[in-house]
Amino acid sequence: MCIDYRDLNAITVKNREPLPRIDDLLDRVQGCRYFSKIDLTSGYHQIAIRPEDQHKTAFHTRYGLYEFVVMPFGLCNAPGTFQHAMNRIFHDYLDKFVIVYLDDILIFSKTVEEHVAHLDKVLSLLRQHKFKINVEKCEFGRTRVLYLGHEISAEGLKPDDAKVANIRDWPPPQSVTEMRSFLGMTSYYRTFVKNYSIVAAPLTDLTRLDTPWEWTDECEAAFRHLKHALTYYEVLKLPDPDKPFIVTTDASQYGIGAVLAQQEGPKLRPVEYMSKKMSSQKLAKSTYEKELYAVYKALTHWRHNLLGRFFILRTDHQTLRWMRTQSVLSDALKCWIEVIEQNDFDPQYLKGEYNKVADALSRRPDFSGALITEFDLTNHVTQSLVEAYREDQFMSEIIRRLQAKDKKTSAEFELVNGLLFLEKAGNKRLCVPNSESLRSLFLGEWHDATGHFGYKKTAANLLQRFWWPTMMRDAQLYVETCQVCQRDKPRTQAPLGLLKPLPILERPGWSLSMDFMDTLITTKSGMCHIFVIVDRFSKYARLVAMPETAKTEYMIRMFKENWVRDFGLPKSIISDRDVRFTNELWKVAAAEQGTQLQMTSGNHPEAKGQAEQRNRADAERAKEKMNGRMLFGRPLLVRFVDEKVVTHNDAPIRAMEAQGLAQALGAVVASKTAKIAAIQNKLRMMQREEEEGESLHQILERGPTLLPPHLAAQTALAIARAKQQVRMTVQPGAGTKSGHSHFK
Repeated sequence: MCIDYRDLNAITVKNREPLPRIDDLLDRVQGCRYFSKIDLTSGYHQIAIRPEDQHKTAFHTRYGLYEFVVMPFGLCNAPGTFQHAMNRIFHDYLDKFVIVYLDDILIFSKTVEEHVAHLDKVLSLLRQHKFKINVEKCEFGRTRVLYLGHEISAEGLKPDDAKVANIRDWPPPQSVTEMRSFLGMTSYYRTFVKNYSIVAAPLTDLTRLDTPWEWTDECEAAFRHLKHALTYYEVLKLPDPDKPFIVTTDASQYGIGAVLAQQEGPKLRPVEYMSKKMSSQKLAKSTYEKELYAVYKALTHWRHNLLGRFFILRTDHQTLRWMRTQSVLSDALKCWIEVIEQNDFDPQYLKGEYNKVADALSRRPDFSGALITEFDLTNHVTQSLVEAYREDQFMSEIIRRLQAKDKKTSAEFELVNGLLFLEKAGNKRLCVPNSESLRSLFLGEWHDATGHFGYKKTAANLLQRFWWPTMMRDAQLYVETCQVCQRDKPRTQAPLGLLKPLPILERPGWSLSMDFMDTLITTKSGMCHIFVIVDRFSKYARLVAMPETAKTEYMIRMFKENWVRDFGLPKSIISDRDVRFTNELWKVAAAEQGTQLQMTSGNHPEAKGQAEQRNRADAERAKEKMNGRMLFGRPLLVRFVDEKVVTHNDAPIRAMEAQGLAQALGAVVASKTAKIAAIQNKLRMMQREEEEGESLHQILERGPTLLPPHLAAQTALAIARAKQQVRMTVQPGAGTKSGHSHFK
């Protein structure tokens, strides 16, 4: 469980309890032969909080409000408080046979008998003060232990081999890019390496454009010499407790790197190096999360050097300067911040060009599986490609056809040692399977290491040697999220201005606006929603009653029956991001009929304009009329839709008539066949209404006295217009029996 205590730490008076000097502690063990190391179980949680201060640690959960009664992690004064408690408990024996650094307790003795007695006293004190130990992490009666980054034995002190292992195990560079990264790191400490330019000359020559890549014995000797120089203790500095530490971190696509250093005159001298391969779970994370992860791992790795002391943190990611004030944090970030907040440091921004050492440590060749000239890939990348082919359905199918000797496939593709190649115009391109980590690896090599070109140039460079179906799209996404490009490249496009209204149309029927409205009333047939279709030019609207469970297929059918058949296909449709509008079936249907779909941005319904205004007006009207009852013998929803269509389309219908599109309530004049089909559809609608309640004719036969005066007048006007349209539209010989009409 992680609690964000950044605000509490910001107003906390810092505890000035001094932590012991590591060099002083280690001096006490000289001449001893037997050692025991004790680790406390959740040491902070074994310190109680005074009752009057417990409310300061309160946090809220869905189960209620809670307060810590023991000291939690994440408080800036936790290290000093815990060290004070340990010093008080072991006060009589400190530096005699026990040393304590936070929750790490070391007992040292010269003989076995002494060691048993010393160990008994320490354990008795811990039992007396009710402290619990973590047996799995404890070591008893050892002649050699690792404590505070040093290996302690009877022979004396020896720095932990891990301090230099990251440099010592550095693999030989396999490309110009890797060589430049290695030389950038070594040259940073060139003042501490005798005759650096002469030693590095064979390696420097390999970076020249006119020099072919050839790894000779001289290059190998120079490479080994520089690695030894960086790990030799004339370069590495012993930590000075009186000087502040400087921690420099960096994260790449492949790993993280950090350097612990101290100022010595005008130069920084390294104390220790640290680098780790980026785990597969973090490869797809954002740049900010990767950089924060590098800080978290560095502060955890050098906890014994940094905790309780002020230090400087340098990173080439500017946004980390505000990590303490970031408002929204994921669960993983909260855990990292909880550890980071225990430290007292000043975050500083360091330009990438000056962050060569940490940058190189984060890009070790064995981390990145970097590409070698042509297609000479490392074994790790080759194996990853072969395994990823099995997971990619598209490329695994190609490989299956090649193995089946399919001639058409063999004409384009070739399988060489398990790797798939696409051959075009005599040029072989390595096929990269659908693996995010592999494609990001290749994109990084051809974007980050070649000058951070745009996505088109990056894709063009990749296409010379590699291929996968979505290369252009992936390159664009990679470049758009590249932190270096976003930070350093100047903007070449004019800034976006104020949002503008949609363009004015030239004629009706070209563009529609759509939306759905919930009426809160359900008819006997299950209708409770209204499908609103508005012509953006004429403001003509169609309101179609729909069930709540209507899916995309039903919506498409209603759209065709109530609009397309009457008015034809629109050029564009504007809608929100309702699941029915974002459904793939709706997109396919629109593409087949040549209609462009334009969707509004999230949480901005006003962008679809007229349909939203229609909904608002109808909703206001519905509040006045709908109260859960049947009006005048007819289903309320059906009556409401009919009335709104009549009143709203009274004026817009003239614009529709002017273009020869259709007539409202009666319907289409575009063709004789369409006219008859529309009238038949109206009859089916009236029949369905009669099944739910009284028909329109029955209502009129009962007389207008049952209706309010203004509704009776509107209803009579609507029916009169409908009959008039039928008389105008259905003539003898127009597809019906001569002299007969469906309305009387």
